[in-house]
Amino acid sequence: MATLKVGILIEYNFEEPELIYPYYRMKEAGFETVLIGPVAGKQYNGKHGYPVTSEVAIDNISAKDLCALIIPGGWAPDYWRRDKRFLDLIKDIDEQGKPLATICHGAWMLCSAKILKGRKVTCFCAIKDDVENAGGVYEDSPVVVDGNLISSRIPKDLPDFCKAILAKLGS
Repeated sequence: MATLKVGILIEYNFEEPELIYPYYRMKEAGFETVLIGPVAGKQYNGKHGYPVTSEVAIDNISAKDLCALIIPGGWAPDYWRRDKRFLDLIKDIDEQGKPLATICHGAWMLCSAKILKGRKVTCFCAIKDDVENAGGVYEDSPVVVDGNLISSRIPKDLPDFCKAILAKLGS
C-alpha cells in the first residue's frame, strides 16, 4: 500500500512561507506531512527568524517512505546541496517518479542532484543561470510541471504551486 506521507525539507534560513504554506496545505488535504532535517527534533530558524522544529532526521527516511517531496527556498538549499544524503533522497524520489516540488532557490537541489537535463523548470530569477547551466529549460511562469517535477518562483506563486502538487497527488 502506498504511503500518504509528504516530506518537506527543513534547515537553517529556510524561506518561511515556502515551508509553512505547503506544510499546512498538505495537512488540510489529508496527507501526513513531515519536516525532514539533518537532525530530528532540532529547531531551525527561518530567514526571518521564525522557528520550526524538524520531525525526522534525513538518515531515518527514504524515498519509499514518501509519496512526494517538497523543497522550500531561502538559503537552506545551499546547505542541503552540499549533503549527499539530501541529494540521494532527491534522486531516489525522482527515479521513482514521485512528485518532486521545488520553489525559489530550491531548484539548486535539482542542479546539484544532476536531474535537470532537458527538463522544464522555473525558480527564483537569481538562479536561472544555474538551472540553465545544469541543463534545465527555464520558464518564467508561476508554476511549471514537467512529468513528476513541479517548480515555482517565489512566495506569491504558492497557491499555484500547492494546487499543482495536490493535482499530481490526485487530491
